[in-house]
Amino acid sequence: MKFAISYSVPFFGADPDKLVGFAKLAEESGFEAIYLPEHVALYPGARVGQMELPPNLPYPDPLDCLTFVAAATERILLGTGVLLLPYHHPVVLAKRLATIDVLSKGRMRLLTVGIGNLPGEAQAMGVDFSTRGRRTDEAIDVLRLLWAGEEDGVSFDGEFFNFEKICSYPKPLGVAHLPIHVGGSSKAAARRAGRRGDGYFPGGALSDEERRAQYELVRASAVEAGRDPEALEYTRWGSIDMPTDMVETYAAQGVTRLVVSTSTADPGKQREELSAFAARFLKESP
Repeated sequence: MKFAISYSVPFFGADPDKLVGFAKLAEESGFEAIYLPEHVALYPGARVGQMELPPNLPYPDPLDCLTFVAAATERILLGTGVLLLPYHHPVVLAKRLATIDVLSKGRMRLLTVGIGNLPGEAQAMGVDFSTRGRRTDEAIDVLRLLWAGEEDGVSFDGEFFNFEKICSYPKPLGVAHLPIHVGGSSKAAARRAGRRGDGYFPGGALSDEERRAQYELVRASAVEAGRDPEALEYTRWGSIDMPTDMVETYAAQGVTRLVVSTSTADPGKQREELSAFAARFLKESP
């Protein structure tokens, strides 16, 4: 089992010292990766499920933050949970992600994308809310096409993106394309993960039976697409105080990575929580 940590935006916002301090602590503790979420724009009344998001929540740009983290760390991998892909143009995004990967010496390896679920956010970005799933599918294809393309250029003729013989450099470091994990708890997200993803990272308040069914859908969709379901990673949310037997339960369900968050904004208490977690699960930690 791999273990990663999520940077809690409501606790920290865009404070540079807290961001770097947290990332260094996570690296020292032995966590594999640090994840950041994304919202491009909020508005009064915006809700994710039953939770209302205060419009003044300080969501910094996750890719800018990860670049900042990369400059201050050496080993920890960089992840998004999730990047709202339909609100990014894939031609620009391909270059941004590859640049981060090169500058971080190959650490931009846990990109997780989602489609977003706030209609007002889609409207603000000029995206038809009903098309964001199809836009995401095309964007994933475009990203991989650009990363794999050579000096003679690549072309794409889709519903949302069109170009002829373009080149995108730099390339990701040492790989044909960066892994793209798919986030989301809908059946559409599960199918997308199986058909196009390198991994699946569901969220949401689902029952154990619903999660089992969706993971089976991921694997079945991969088989239908001629892909190897065993090659897909399966990431889930965990808790910072989880007992060892809970991790064993996740592993039995096929989970390969758990992402946890601290329960406090106090740096001293965070260190205590991460140290206790490391003592239980992270053998490489000091």
